[in-house]
Amino acid sequence: MGLSRLDDPNMVEVGVGALAVARYPRFLMTAALGSCIGLALWDPVLKQGGLAHIMLPLPLETSAPGVMHRFASCAVPEMANMLVEQGSPRRRLQAKMAGGAAMFRGDTILATVGERNIAEVKRQLGLLNIPVFAEDIGERHARTVEIHLDSGLFVVRSYLYGIKNL
Repeated sequence: MGLSRLDDPNMVEVGVGALAVARYPRFLMTAALGSCIGLALWDPVLKQGGLAHIMLPLPLETSAPGVMHRFASCAVPEMANMLVEQGSPRRRLQAKMAGGAAMFRGDTILATVGERNIAEVKRQLGLLNIPVFAEDIGERHARTVEIHLDSGLFVVRSYLYGIKNL
């Protein structure tokens, strides 16, 4: 298993700063993860899960209410709650994540956004007692990810390193 066709009718594309939940035979995909995090939550019994494309760790004071899924502190608990509402006990959820790259150089706040995203996603998962089963994080390259809801396979694609199946 590996690369899915982009025209597959079962694919749910998750945009930047968005999240979605679905059930098998659907699968979820998000592209262009640099310093952003692609976080998947999966329930192996119901074969359903969610995927969030998280841009920043915490909302800014000026953040509009309609963009809250961009932030780890909002997206992680919201996605977990959506899955619980659809019948997945939180204790059964498994997390997989990718991204959080250092895409910017220097000593600016942009240079550390990837590592701050990783830290906040893991903090939120810890607060919810959701274990991280696999990750491909950090470094300096962009990624695209898919979560296959039948098996929990987390496919990470990058130009530099090809395809990783987690």
